Amino acid sequence: MALRVDIVSDVVCPWCAVGYKQLEKAVAATGHEIEVHWHPFELNPQMGADGQNLREHLTEKYGSSKEQSDQVRGKLKELGDELGFAFNFKEESRIFNTFEAHQLIHWAGEQGKAHELKLALLAAYFSDGKDVSDPEVLLAEVAGIGLEADKAREALESGAFAEIVRSKQEFWHSHGINSVPSMIFDSKHLVPGAQGTETYVKILEQLAGSPTNS
Repeated sequence: MALRVDIVSDVVCPWCAVGYKQLEKAVAATGHEIEVHWHPFELNPQMGADGQNLREHLTEKYGSSKEQSDQVRGKLKELGDELGFAFNFKEESRIFNTFEAHQLIHWAGEQGKAHELKLALLAAYFSDGKDVSDPEVLLAEVAGIGLEADKAREALESGAFAEIVRSKQEFWHSHGINSVPSMIFDSKHLVPGAQGTETYVKILEQLAGSPTNS
């Protein structure tokens, strides 16, 4: 039986991409099956429609210097290269509001494709530098995973899933989730942050079966 893993994350969270890819690598190493369920979290719920330059944003939010920003970008790129995920940061890289992206991920989940859309949006933002607050970008990614863009547009424009997404966000906040990624294994073991492939291997071995032969 596949092990349930709930992942609370945001589309513009680099460590969410790293953490998932580390988990994916651990799954490949152990052979254990997991069933991933994505949940919404907005790093910047008050972000305006045009977004903000990423460096400026990090300086305002965390007081990060350019040197510190460069170090983090370098580390992320190195980790991404190891994990097969491309981080392509530029001086003009921007951070965006992701509320509509989360609505479409929920909508895609009703078609059994939340996982595919989540991964597509992470790559669209970090690898391709796309504006994941732009409805046309979102709809293109929806079409790219084989879902109907017209129906996705209708879901966005109607706001049909806005309240559901807000409710889910409030649920996780009320349960103490204030940073992402936050992974909950087997509905009871909370593991915050990107913990590394080896850590996820150990978790999978403890929860999903006996140790692999190595």
